[in-house]
Amino acid sequence: MSEPGRSGLLERYAATLRGLDRRDRLRALAPRAGRDFASNDYLGLAASGRLADAVRRALDAGTPVGAGGSRLLRGNAEEHERLEAFAADFFHAERMLYFGGGYVANFAALTTLPQKGDLLVMDKLVHASAHEGARVGRALAVTARHNDVDAFDDEIRRFRASGGAGRVWVVVESLYSMDGDRAPLAALMALADRHDAFLFIDEAHATGVYGADGRGLAAPFEGRENVLVLHTCGKALGGSGALLAGAKVLCDYLVNRARPFLFATAPSPLMAVAAEAALALVTAEPERRARLAALVAHAGRELARIGVPASGSQIQPVIVGDNGRAMALAAALQARGFDVRGVRPPTVPEGTARLRVSLTLNVDEAAVTTLADALAEEMGSRAA
Repeated sequence: MSEPGRSGLLERYAATLRGLDRRDRLRALAPRAGRDFASNDYLGLAASGRLADAVRRALDAGTPVGAGGSRLLRGNAEEHERLEAFAADFFHAERMLYFGGGYVANFAALTTLPQKGDLLVMDKLVHASAHEGARVGRALAVTARHNDVDAFDDEIRRFRASGGAGRVWVVVESLYSMDGDRAPLAALMALADRHDAFLFIDEAHATGVYGADGRGLAAPFEGRENVLVLHTCGKALGGSGALLAGAKVLCDYLVNRARPFLFATAPSPLMAVAAEAALALVTAEPERRARLAALVAHAGRELARIGVPASGSQIQPVIVGDNGRAMALAAALQARGFDVRGVRPPTVPEGTARLRVSLTLNVDEAAVTTLADALAEEMGSRAA
């Protein structure tokens, strides 16, 4: 037997990695270290003692660590159903389904609900999981310019003019994960109503942070029959998994037809317990949202001081442009004790490599000010 790599069996993979390295796109896992400016733990709930206590009590009461099977087999635990009922009431939705994560929930919904002959119009910057679901699904999929309602309208009219008679699905995020800007949800809702379309809203980065009781930016529209909303549990809620909210008939259809739901082992019942506890905590401790809002405002002032435009949200991009320079800047900040990560294409558009500064309750205003000072120094020393 030849030694690994000598036969050429692995060469095409190695060549791809070398190509990524030449373009400053090679990725590698890195440990968490330094002050947290990288996670999506916006409300600081991941290490919450109250969430840990809820899980501990569940373990003591006999809740298993693993589900033991898919939801349609023996994996459907009381904890899953209790979370879904609690979340449906919390978000004012008719029905909720709990998935193992936001990626799989997006993929499941968009490969299952839009039918052959339908049209998916997706914001160009919507999550990769939505794009992947659209690619694999049966509906025609097109992208529209970011946050441009007229561009969405143009795509729908073009579809109808060409003879398209199927249902239209408008797919957006409420708060975009790399730019930190908001979708014009009211205008998109009006567009969906005008075209008798569905509006699919990914609330991954808004759930728990915005809206009354942390119900998100989609709260004014949730519960309508033509609205589906995805709420992730692994960001501001501090655990893992995702909740898909929609009309009961759509959720029942997913239970019967969504292969990622049918054939996947159900999420841990303990994570369902944690998610329910997190939703209760978001309501019981509104000061967390208030503290985060104050931190975002402080960061906006500090970034403006050093010439970086503020996003107005807890997701703050610092656009660098060049891949290598972005990664060198991230490494320099990490060496100074700040866990700031660089993001490169294809995650973001070509020429927009950046630092993605994430604001969470794991840091305070003093840390933000110190980061801004360090960022100004490092950007100055690495000016193109």
